[in-house]
Amino acid sequence: MKRWSPTLAGALLALGAAAPAAQAQSPAHPAGTVRRAIPNPIVVPRDFQRAVARGTRTTTGAPGARYWQQRADYRIRATVDAAAKTLTGSETITYHNRSPDTLRVVWLQLMQNVHQAEAPRNEPAEVTGGYQFTRVAAGGQAVRESDDLRAGPGYSVDFTRMAIRPATPLLPGDSVRLELDWSYKIPQAGAGARMGHSRDNLLYLAYWYPQMAVYDDVVGWQTDPFLGGAEFYQNFGRFEYTVDAPEGWVVMGTGTLANAESVLPADVLTRWRRAAQSDTTVHVLTAGNFGAGKATLRGANGRLQWIFRADSVRDVAFSMTRESNWDAARTPVGDRNGDGRTDYVLIQSLWRSTAPRWAHSVKYSQQSITHHSQFTGVAYPWPHMTAVEGEDIMGGGMEYPMMTLIGPYTAQGDTALYNVTSHELGHMWFPMIIGVDERRYGWMDEGTTNFNENEAHNDFFRGAPNAHQREQAQYVSFVRNVGDPELLRWTDLQEPNLGGFATYTKPATILQTLRGVLGEETFLRTYRNYARTWAFKHPKPWDFFHAFNTGAGRNLDWFWSSWYAEAWTLDQAVASVSDAAGGTTITVEDRGTAPMPARLLITRQNGSTERREVPVETWLSGARTATVSVPAGSPVIRVEIDPTMSFPDVDRGNNTWNR
Repeated sequence: MKRWSPTLAGALLALGAAAPAAQAQSPAHPAGTVRRAIPNPIVVPRDFQRAVARGTRTTTGAPGARYWQQRADYRIRATVDAAAKTLTGSETITYHNRSPDTLRVVWLQLMQNVHQAEAPRNEPAEVTGGYQFTRVAAGGQAVRESDDLRAGPGYSVDFTRMAIRPATPLLPGDSVRLELDWSYKIPQAGAGARMGHSRDNLLYLAYWYPQMAVYDDVVGWQTDPFLGGAEFYQNFGRFEYTVDAPEGWVVMGTGTLANAESVLPADVLTRWRRAAQSDTTVHVLTAGNFGAGKATLRGANGRLQWIFRADSVRDVAFSMTRESNWDAARTPVGDRNGDGRTDYVLIQSLWRSTAPRWAHSVKYSQQSITHHSQFTGVAYPWPHMTAVEGEDIMGGGMEYPMMTLIGPYTAQGDTALYNVTSHELGHMWFPMIIGVDERRYGWMDEGTTNFNENEAHNDFFRGAPNAHQREQAQYVSFVRNVGDPELLRWTDLQEPNLGGFATYTKPATILQTLRGVLGEETFLRTYRNYARTWAFKHPKPWDFFHAFNTGAGRNLDWFWSSWYAEAWTLDQAVASVSDAAGGTTITVEDRGTAPMPARLLITRQNGSTERREVPVETWLSGARTATVSVPAGSPVIRVEIDPTMSFPDVDRGNNTWNR
């Protein structure tokens, strides 16, 4: 979700927070007299260590031979009253216990209950009352709400968490069928401005049904409450859902529309199918084409049923519109099935005429999906990618499998609309394919997606300023003027003024820093292998660290400790340059806390250049200074540390010496 902006740093400056953080300043001391702090080995939690011992995880970064994960399959029917803004639902969940454990209670997430009056939350929310349950059953047996599930079958609700105890325990290898009937009032901008309705012509339904919590091999049941900010952790599974909507409203959602001939007129269907074979935008519908019998067929009692099916997804969302433009085209994603032929997916954009910049949305999405498929090494796996303009609901953007909701970006401009589109579509990989736990470690999806967005931006706007350098500059400015958080702190526990920075900018910058440490070839090979290895699985931070240790062929604990576990910063300086008969001696000083290789570009008077490196092991030994010697010859006239700006040095003013 792209909601945080680094302009917060500027706002804090305006309020008088201009003093640089102490850790970003250079300590005053005689050269060589102060030894530096040495990063500790990265701490691996006991629950992860137990998973390694049990064989479900490894220290190589790959899943263990005994890795398992749960699966949840859904059949849902949703009836939407567009006028009253209510949703009535009925669902059956088949929950498969693939773990070696017997489960006496199963847990669900009820995101709409963040809108209950007394619900704990970390940001304001409209009060709608949340879910109203009329039936809950487990294993074919109706269960009642209970204050004590130890007494027998029943269910209990604790705001956004629901526990159900079936009549019999769920054994390893078995499954249980859960049935729930419910309704709720649709908030205008609900679930933290991630779903809702706008102007009586658009509804976007997300986090709209009770869904299984994740039970994994490391944590067990992950039941952290939804507080409106930190995002989601979900099982993969199969979905079939039916949306009962008024005629004249076009519905598009996660998955394949299984009954298109029953809901779309022949001419609309023809244009839609033509778009799937077109490299250029096809106008499937315009705002003027809407109305019963024009945009949709007519339905019995004025209503239509739209049926969607999706497999290997962790969630579903859908939009309903009666006034949007509907544009579509295809884009290549590579050879997904190994048959030697290029595969394509359908790109769709639904936007209202009040957001004219969206006329380019299909083009932005085409490039983004193609680029991310190539860069991550994982081809986009699903049949379509649909972007929905959602002014009044969403200012930035929010991702769901095959779907995204994005603001109009009329004032922000075309480049900003491209960036948010690329970002939200980048989430199709992290976390929609690589299923990380966003609730605890938001940086694993948002920071990685910012990094991928920057790559796509550089490809789309060739010749423009480098997006990675822009992100690095934002990082440095924020650290110097506001502060610096530890990335391994759970997302909901970050300080309010640091949370967005910890989730987006810092981890994206540090990924680019890691690329600088490892080099392009090693980094990309390892990054892509990590993505492919954990596709449709649930990696933890330590899987990520281990994967890169393995790919690099060396222990990078100093890197993980400095940049992820600690709030350390980098400040390297050219302390002095002195000449003697035998040559020139350059003294490099490490004034920061984060140890990194010091890479020097040395320029002589005759124009020749030489490169030298102070290895990170020098600083890991506790040294604060190091000397670099160059032989006699043409006089040295310039020394610069990190001329490629690969690393986020917080004070580049001391990186260069000129004669």
